[in-house]
Amino acid sequence: FHCHVYPFPESEASRADTMNGLHGQIQDLNVVLEETEQYLAQVLDKVVAALPTWRVQVQKMKAIYLVLNQCSFDVTEKCLIAEVWCPVRDLSQVQEALRQGSVGRLVSPCPRDRGCLVSPCPCAWVAWCPHAKGWLVSPCPGLLDVSMSYSVVPLSSSQGLLGGAQIWQMFFEGRYLLLLMGAFSIYTGFIYNECFSKATVIFPSAWSVAAMANHSSWSSAYLATHPSLTLDPNVTGVFQGPYPFGIDPIWSLATNHLNFLNSFKMKMSVVLGIVHMGFGVLLGVFNHVHFQQRHRLVLEFLPEMVFLLALFGYLVFLIFYKWIKFSAADSRLAPSILIHFIDMFLFTSNAGNLPLYRGQVPVQTVLVVLALASVPVLLLGTPLYLCCRRRAPRTGHHGPVAAGEQEPLLEGQEAGNSVNATKEDVESGGHSPDAEQPDFAEIFMHQAIHTIEYCLGCVSNTASYLRLWALSLAHAR
Repeated sequence: FHCHVYPFPESEASRADTMNGLHGQIQDLNVVLEETEQYLAQVLDKVVAALPTWRVQVQKMKAIYLVLNQCSFDVTEKCLIAEVWCPVRDLSQVQEALRQGSVGRLVSPCPRDRGCLVSPCPCAWVAWCPHAKGWLVSPCPGLLDVSMSYSVVPLSSSQGLLGGAQIWQMFFEGRYLLLLMGAFSIYTGFIYNECFSKATVIFPSAWSVAAMANHSSWSSAYLATHPSLTLDPNVTGVFQGPYPFGIDPIWSLATNHLNFLNSFKMKMSVVLGIVHMGFGVLLGVFNHVHFQQRHRLVLEFLPEMVFLLALFGYLVFLIFYKWIKFSAADSRLAPSILIHFIDMFLFTSNAGNLPLYRGQVPVQTVLVVLALASVPVLLLGTPLYLCCRRRAPRTGHHGPVAAGEQEPLLEGQEAGNSVNATKEDVESGGHSPDAEQPDFAEIFMHQAIHTIEYCLGCVSNTASYLRLWALSLAHAR
């Protein structure tokens, strides 16, 4: 057991001397232990005093190495290259910060060291800066900074995300934003009740039963034999005008309210869906103009709008045209829009379904042909244009530029600078600023995916909006 064995002396005096020596050794060990504990306590006290400073230094070192690991190292130039997003208005501040960092550092042993340089790199991407300006949206950056998706605020155990005073300050600064959000939420709640729940009766009904009783053939015998009565809007005074908000509450008492709401909500879903999709396609114009891609206006935006409006935009036109042309007097003679839309794709006409206007069949045939003709333009237009443009010789500021060379994008930049992108990369929607020129197969594949996605999306998105109609029908009863 690794025990120390002491000899047992024969005489009592020797045993007493041995015991005294052992007690002395024990006292010496206790003194050493006490002094060691005091020394360790002093060291720990100093460590506790210096611990916050050490924690800050470690966090700074970790942040520095995190940024350095995100940079790429150029072996030939022996430098670090970092590609970052920066708002144009803050570019001068970035340059000043890099200049101050270069001045305060030690003298570099490398004679080729030129310090920190900023080289703007044009790109087809658009970075969204979360720090919006303005008194109305000023509280939003605070919420975005503490968001886990942006990772702006460091998450540490010693520092909370937001304090109580900061939260109340954010609420006070965003009082107008909260007011608008509350107002729109109330409006959305009323709309939700109208579509998916029991509507709130705010205004009196626009239908008058008294006018029907005074100007019709409602007699006591008629009322006794007819449990269900029909309000005829053709009788003067029965219908006094549209309901101010939502659906007139009298429809909840009608026996045909489900048929009425079924047709109305289905058509409204289609109209809203086509308007939203058309607005989304229209937003692409601003991107094409901003990136100076004028050819996309003709080769992409125009065929997309032709395809959307020739098919589904025409359906919206038929809905509004039927609402305007047929009144309550001749509503029973109104044809079915769904049958007309099906016959449009089949290039046929139905004798049992009267046309809405004269020459409807030729117009629908032309629209289908235009929609089908816009698909190959959307598929092959941009790839053929870019291919022909790259084969043609380009002329720069200093003379002709060969096909494999890069044209300077900014003043003072060399043509061989590896961090700059060519104009073809920007116009063709390249995936990186310094990417090589993609070949025709890659451009065609990208455009084919875009064409298939858009054409199928027009159909699938319209069906998705019809799901609102189906959801509303599920809540009708």
